[in-house]
Amino acid sequence: MGPEGKRLLNIVILGFGFMFMFTAFQTCGNIEQTVIKSFNNTDFHGSGYTSMAIIYGVFSASNLIAPSVVTVVGPQLSMFFSGLLYSGYIAMFIYPYTWSFYTASVLVGIGAAVLWTAQGNVLAINSTDDTIGRNSGIFWALLQFSLFFGNLYIYCAWHGHDHITDKDRQTVFISLTVISLVGCFLFFLIRKPGPEAAPEDVTESLLQAESTESTASSSHQSIGSQALDAFVKACKMFVTKEMLLLSFCIGYTGLELTFYSGVYGTCIGAMTSFGHDAKSLIGISGICIGVGEILGGGVFGMMNKCSRFGRNPVVLLGLVTHYIAFYLIFLNISSDAPLAPEEGTDLQAYITPSVGVALLCSFLLGLGDSCFNTQLLSIIGYTFRDNSAPAFAVFKFIQSIMAALAFFYSNYLLLHWQLLILVVFGFLGTITFFLAEWRAESRRRETDYDSIG
Repeated sequence: MGPEGKRLLNIVILGFGFMFMFTAFQTCGNIEQTVIKSFNNTDFHGSGYTSMAIIYGVFSASNLIAPSVVTVVGPQLSMFFSGLLYSGYIAMFIYPYTWSFYTASVLVGIGAAVLWTAQGNVLAINSTDDTIGRNSGIFWALLQFSLFFGNLYIYCAWHGHDHITDKDRQTVFISLTVISLVGCFLFFLIRKPGPEAAPEDVTESLLQAESTESTASSSHQSIGSQALDAFVKACKMFVTKEMLLLSFCIGYTGLELTFYSGVYGTCIGAMTSFGHDAKSLIGISGICIGVGEILGGGVFGMMNKCSRFGRNPVVLLGLVTHYIAFYLIFLNISSDAPLAPEEGTDLQAYITPSVGVALLCSFLLGLGDSCFNTQLLSIIGYTFRDNSAPAFAVFKFIQSIMAALAFFYSNYLLLHWQLLILVVFGFLGTITFFLAEWRAESRRRETDYDSIG
């Protein structure tokens, strides 16, 4: 197999590893608030929203040290050990305690920062300027298959259940833990790409941990100085013009990540007007989100259809898609649904609640999210290709701190206020992404002119 084939295979393996891990974790996040409400153990006093706020808060802070960890340990082992922390969080729901719930939340936040920084590193060093869009789309599509499989399992397991018993919960979370562990071990199948995988002056390597001696001798740096250098690069990158412009769009993806992955499923499960199967509809909603994510990743990333027109039309489509979804959710879902007890809410929405409209909104949320994320992965991978680990660490720092903020206010704000926040930030994020894309295109043209000259 040639170098290009090896790089493509690495991307596919990376995507499958994340697909298995997040089949477990995203399904866990989608149902955990509903599961917690049904606990028979009165000694448990945790909140799914609070847990997610802790995860993303620690995630954001840990992104400051994640590039150093990836530099010293290497992306392969970084992803494996981070995946074990994800598996531990899921396993905690088998026999839950409040202290273990929040402790696991902190550990997952740390692991998430390292995991996603390493993922961005692997994606960048296995891509070129011509393949970064395709590879981003392949990875994103495979990742989002996790929403399909995990939520299909939830629908089949909980169909017709008005109440989730301890046995139901334990069966589901044992299965999800095993699935997550399979994803962890898949990362060991990733191999170092061929010599053309990156420019000669790029010192990043997929197997940095295995080649520390050669890396140190070529760069005359100790492991400690490499770690410090990665941290300094991340701090400097945060205040570059390109990253400051992209930060608004990245922040918006953090807010809407919270909404579609945690809040919206809880809203659907709380709608008594959807009938006795409202709990199992959470799984169907997750499947519809996954279908939208996969479609968007395939069309706008893997197939790379819009490369001729740049990234802006795709991001604009994502905003329009989300605005349609937000408006329909505002009309179709009761305003107190995010805060309703296990018994649900009887408050009337603005229209007669429709399951079809609710699931259509799930699809639109997924489609719009894929539009934003595939283009952000592409522009960051292109703009900061020579320093991909710090760049993706900053990306996840901004996204996770906004997700943490959103999970925090989801404990208190009614649905219409949450939607208003999303509308405002979506508009600001789209405008600033346009500016960042125009800067990137201007730099590309200047580079082309210089090479001709």
